[in-house]
Amino acid sequence: MKSIVRIEQLDWMEYERRVRDESPVVLFPVGALEQHGPHLPMNCDELIPRAISEQVARRVPALVAPSMCYGYKSQPRSGGGNHFPGTTSLDGETLIHHVRDVLSEFARHGVRRIAVMDGHYENTMFITEGIDLALRRLRADGVRDTKVLRIGYYEFTSKEAEATVWPDGFPSWPLEHAGVMETSIMLHLHPELVHMERVPTHGPARFRPYDIFPVSQDSIPGLPSSGALISARSATAEKGRLLFEEYVAGIADALTQEFQLAPEPEAVK
Repeated sequence: MKSIVRIEQLDWMEYERRVRDESPVVLFPVGALEQHGPHLPMNCDELIPRAISEQVARRVPALVAPSMCYGYKSQPRSGGGNHFPGTTSLDGETLIHHVRDVLSEFARHGVRRIAVMDGHYENTMFITEGIDLALRRLRADGVRDTKVLRIGYYEFTSKEAEATVWPDGFPSWPLEHAGVMETSIMLHLHPELVHMERVPTHGPARFRPYDIFPVSQDSIPGLPSSGALISARSATAEKGRLLFEEYVAGIADALTQEFQLAPEPEAVK
């Protein structure tokens, strides 16, 4: 059985040895605390990339960093909006600097391969800026051999899986907030946290093609009061297993290609 993959469960000497001897990829999940309708927990955006990261780390030489559980502000047309109770968000500058500082610290430890595992749609460009600032800082310090990937797991969805999970047509990633994909994966990973009897039955949200500020439930035409942007009635654990396994395999392959990794012994059939 493969040894521990979560960094926080290692003692410092074992961590130092693993970084020195194995040159692992450090997988850094970045999520959010954001409402996901009445049927899902608010930490979906952290639970899913962390679970994917832990499985990927059993296929390739990798360690999983503790997750960042807060993300950028939920936007109405992709996450329902930041006004819902429980949604707890960061300013963009805070998120940028957090990512910059954490990546810089891993590099200080000797880590040269990093993948930021983004689980929250609104985080994307702030993570990108944090990566850029970290690499600039490292270059200024004479460290020029660090490579970082930003990975949105949902971007590994194949057309074949898309046709199976959404036989009536794929709505769009922004509208999939608390939809079939996230609900199905949560049914696969944490069925005890999913309440299918509470799934909203309304159709997909219909927004105007622009953003409106300030944001409130009454200021955004078409914003569902449930917080979900589409119904997840067709979600199943089997669909979740299909997607989860596809994401794990696809990301492991991407890391292997980009970092020229050898597979872990237990992953070789």
